[in-house]
Amino acid sequence: MTAPPQRIGLVTNPTAGKGHGRSAGARLRTLLTGDDIVDLSAHDAPTALDRARAAVAAGALDVLAVVGGDGMAHLGVNACAGSETPLAIVPVGTGNDIARCLGVPPMDVEAAARAIGARHTCAIDAGRIDPATPDGAPAKWFGGTLYAGFDALVNARANSWRWPPGQARYTLATLRELPVFRPIPYAVTVDGARIETEAMLVVVANVDAYGGGMRVAPSARPDDGMFDVLILHRIPRTEFLRVFPKVFSGRHIGHPAVQVIRGRHVRLEADGIPGFADGEPFTSLPVTVTAVPRALQVVVP
Repeated sequence: MTAPPQRIGLVTNPTAGKGHGRSAGARLRTLLTGDDIVDLSAHDAPTALDRARAAVAAGALDVLAVVGGDGMAHLGVNACAGSETPLAIVPVGTGNDIARCLGVPPMDVEAAARAIGARHTCAIDAGRIDPATPDGAPAKWFGGTLYAGFDALVNARANSWRWPPGQARYTLATLRELPVFRPIPYAVTVDGARIETEAMLVVVANVDAYGGGMRVAPSARPDDGMFDVLILHRIPRTEFLRVFPKVFSGRHIGHPAVQVIRGRHVRLEADGIPGFADGEPFTSLPVTVTAVPRALQVVVP
């Protein structure tokens, strides 16, 4: 028996993957011609998120599909977490770390369409800011990593520039940030155990990678109900330059300045430090986040 058509909400970032997002979104619509497609895209991400949240809250969708990179995945997580509506990530961006962790192949719209058509889903955890936002505002979620340190400062610097495009902007921002960076005084509390330290960065990981394949927390899993909290304690700048590239392979874990703590409730405290999640501006510190087990249904191959 042929399955009935699905009602699919679609949000596309046309600029993702150096402009590949627009054609990828159009290709996905072509491949899903037997389904009812509701285009929820908008001229900016906040408006698209509002539209997606409203459709999910109304129970109007069988699945929400987002086309883009980790920023679009982050939008989808915030629309679908805590609901029964599955999220389908069509990864055509620069990072694609959340999709990669779920086994969704990047830059493969046909594979994504097949997965949506097969209706195969699984439940994963998601991180949520606690306590919930005031005045009835929607909760803030992340699916991949929350980070606040050298990496977040680089991201903030890169976001303030319009040139150069793509990954080159982040490389240049790294070179600009490094000479002025100083270790940050943190208080990190994991399940009630408090650590006060000076550190280069702190990452709260629900998945193993960020930044386009940097395996910052190789043991992190999105379905174990826990975060892996990585702290890179204070080290000299020259040593930092030697250690940081090892994050691409996960070999930084063996360094004596690296500490990984597993837990469900995490509070990060530091003065004047921005927090980024899934590559997007998230919140300023201090912040408390909780790993919510099975908070998100996702479409997987």
